[in-house]
Amino acid sequence: MKGIVFSEFMELVEEKFGLETVDHLIESTDLASGGAYTSVGIYPHEEMVALVVALSKSSNIPVPDLLRVFGHHLFRTFRKSYSVFFEGVEHPYDLLEQIDNHIHVEVKKLHPDAELPRFETKRDGKVLEMTNSSERKLSDMALGLIEASAEHYNREIEIETETVKKDGSIVLIRLTDRS
Repeated sequence: MKGIVFSEFMELVEEKFGLETVDHLIESTDLASGGAYTSVGIYPHEEMVALVVALSKSSNIPVPDLLRVFGHHLFRTFRKSYSVFFEGVEHPYDLLEQIDNHIHVEVKKLHPDAELPRFETKRDGKVLEMTNSSERKLSDMALGLIEASAEHYNREIEIETETVKKDGSIVLIRLTDRS
């Protein structure tokens, strides 16, 4: 998993819970990296899972809720750091539909070793279906990104999910624009 995700997670933890919590997470979690992340590094996704689970235990906030909040945080980061992907986009569906065929293609050019989730999309009027496939099983983080995109474009989007594969590696996300 790309280091920017880890760096941004630690920034979110510091912002919401304080530097002491960041230190506690690093000290109390068995991390092969020692918790020293750079935005250009690559780290095992199991470390992210361990950090989120540890934060959940210390904060009493369920893991899915933490991942959604983190998705909102990542959206703000991506909007600032990768503004080119937002140029000319008027609706969250337009942005979400270009994840696999444009955004992830460009990410792969910069980071050929990146292991990215897949998002297959199908739009029918006000409904967008996204099939999220990822061995990392972080669909709640994707939901946070989707919610943040709807807020950014000032759209009222109803979100329904269906676990396609029992282990959570494939999730169908159905969006309905109620705006």
